[in-house]
Amino acid sequence: MAPVADPVAPVTVPALTDWTPGEGYYAYEGGGGVRGDRGTRLVAGGEVERRVADTLADDLRAAGRGTVPVVGGGARTGDIVVDVVPGKAVLGDEGYELRVGKRLSVTAATETGAFYGTRTVLQLLAQGDRLPAGRTVDVPRYEERGVGVCACYVHITTEWLENLVRDMAYHKLNQLLLELKVKSDAHPEANTWGYYTKDEIRRLVALGEKYHVSIVPEINSPGHMDPWIENRPDLQLTDSDGNKQPSRLDITRPEAFAYYTSLMDEYAQVFTADSWHMGADEYMLGSDFAKYPQVLEYARAKYGADATPQDAFIDFVNRVHSYAADKGKELRIWNDGLTGANTVPVTAGTTVEHWLNVATKPSQLRSQGYPLMNAAYALYLVRGGFHSDTKGLYDQSWDPRSFEGEKLASREGITGAKISLWPDNGRGETENEVAEDTDPALRHLAQATWGSPRPDATYAEFTARAEAVGHAPGWRDLTRVPVANGTYTFRSGAESVTAEVERTPDGYVTLRTANGCLEVRGGKLTLNVPLQPGVEVSQQTCDDANTVQRWQLVPVGRGYRLVNAITQMAVHVGDDGRLVQYPPDRRGAAVWQVTAD
Repeated sequence: MAPVADPVAPVTVPALTDWTPGEGYYAYEGGGGVRGDRGTRLVAGGEVERRVADTLADDLRAAGRGTVPVVGGGARTGDIVVDVVPGKAVLGDEGYELRVGKRLSVTAATETGAFYGTRTVLQLLAQGDRLPAGRTVDVPRYEERGVGVCACYVHITTEWLENLVRDMAYHKLNQLLLELKVKSDAHPEANTWGYYTKDEIRRLVALGEKYHVSIVPEINSPGHMDPWIENRPDLQLTDSDGNKQPSRLDITRPEAFAYYTSLMDEYAQVFTADSWHMGADEYMLGSDFAKYPQVLEYARAKYGADATPQDAFIDFVNRVHSYAADKGKELRIWNDGLTGANTVPVTAGTTVEHWLNVATKPSQLRSQGYPLMNAAYALYLVRGGFHSDTKGLYDQSWDPRSFEGEKLASREGITGAKISLWPDNGRGETENEVAEDTDPALRHLAQATWGSPRPDATYAEFTARAEAVGHAPGWRDLTRVPVANGTYTFRSGAESVTAEVERTPDGYVTLRTANGCLEVRGGKLTLNVPLQPGVEVSQQTCDDANTVQRWQLVPVGRGYRLVNAITQMAVHVGDDGRLVQYPPDRRGAAVWQVTAD
């Protein structure tokens, strides 16, 4: 039986499994002011320690615990001491020792370990100012503890992603995979909506670096490339009937490889992680290589008469691996393309994220030496679709050895695990609803990858533990609505709309006019959502279940922007008076003056 948390240990997520109680207690006396002449101080003797202490001071202030000064030495009663001792090898790269007595002391071998020690301090102080004396040595079981987010078609706000980064770090998760589109300078033809500006990504990456969350970018290829090549038919794979495939990159063309690697270079301008994820999943989804004879021809020309079409696919993966390695990046791929039908092996060192049960099993991948991450479908949360059964996983003591189709006897060779958030039905849920669904899965994953998979006897006790800890300092409630329910007139220039404003349960509003509710309607649907800039905002039959009828009121000066909850585009007033949606950097959003009727 796996060890469980010591029943007398303070409450944290992940739970402490090595707690030795002491005599007495620690008393926090925050808010001593910048001079530090009274109350708690943060004692940091060196440059590394000071970075950790500065972040902790920011977080204590964000949590409403006062301004706690950072000082150089001479700890006294009530202080919090941060100490990095590289020789403490037993603590590894991310472990720490916490001593609670007349003062709090966090000791680690690295800056990251010390940072995680301060996350435990924050969780303890979130529950009160008096902490029981004791000691713990807390070291993670798995190196990679992550969350994957596809912001690849339906846009997700940077505020939502910032909340995620903060909560991940608070629970000692360290890797955020982001499949998304960065607005391209090199390929403006690809800048259909769904993109993020480079400055937006730089700010998010900087937050990740501050909170020790590595943000790994993904451009899925050679399948699922339609966000990038829908306007590049010259790069699309053509079937034997002459039909272009907008989602499939033609892996036989050198121009396609050059295009993809140029995007990698552009991403390197804003992402600093030492990994690159190329996806490599579902390339032949709904079809097969027989429809594309040129792929087999390419494989045989390069690898001989016994080559298979799958070899051309693996060849593309390996060329991306080589390109990434030359740039100092390690490659990551999904597992479902590894069907065993290839004669060319995947390059050694490629991390395989296993989500689907296919012919090549996790044990085979591990025996072949590939770093193996558990990204099981059981951990997925799909908008409007499958949701991970977090309670069921907890009750069965799920841990990262349990892959789809196979459970391994040891954790050797397993890098860790992650939950994955997918927008298969873009209007199935709003991002506020996704956040609520994600909370329990995130905390369970944090527990299962850091420590014992089942620290409490029941799932109800574990959820109570999570509630006691709460959200990270600086986490923002994105469900707040700035106006009360009622009837209002919205005016922007010569245009006006009178509507009944009603808050929705997930923290948006509906705008009900005399002719129906405002909705984005028209254009090409992608994942059941009208994602094209310039699509009209019209008045349609009101439907409480229709998420595209939900809006955010974003304060701007003395007015508001109207932003659709699903498309995340703002309402613009055209020269002809029509209301249309546009990305914020494409057309200026209308600012509406709102008066109550």
